[in-house]
Amino acid sequence: MKEFNSAYGTQNSVLVERRGDRELAVTRTFNAPASTVFRAWSEPELFQRWWVPKSATGVLLVSCRMDVRTGGKYRLEFGAGGSETMAFYGKYLEVVSNERIVWTNDEGEEGAVTTVTFDDQGGKMLLTFHEIYPSTEALEEALQGSAAALPEQLEQLDELLSGTVR
Repeated sequence: MKEFNSAYGTQNSVLVERRGDRELAVTRTFNAPASTVFRAWSEPELFQRWWVPKSATGVLLVSCRMDVRTGGKYRLEFGAGGSETMAFYGKYLEVVSNERIVWTNDEGEEGAVTTVTFDDQGGKMLLTFHEIYPSTEALEEALQGSAAALPEQLEQLDELLSGTVR
């Protein structure tokens, strides 16, 4: 279990917790209602403003297509200024407005099923990002790669929520 304190001066910290051989949970409280945080996860124009970690110098989200509804699909394409891009895509298994989004990560055999829950707590909101991987090796790889960026991404989300979304 790792805890990361906010870099932007809020009292909220990110808790990254490995649960067993194939599960990862990341939690963070936001000073915003669940409906506002849900919008930042479900509206492409907001999502693309915070999802790419600032530390990923030169990496751009060049395409962001999201049909956030049960049965809908998404496709995110990242590039570094050249002609080659890397795509992440899948489908939404369950979407409950302001409460939960569940999606697949279909770009490879080791893709996880991701669940994000939005738990409104009277003006604050507890976000839980939970992933189940098909193998221990896939979780280990994620902990060294994409999952390692989650604390920074959630800080960027907090920065967005603190400024322009409300």
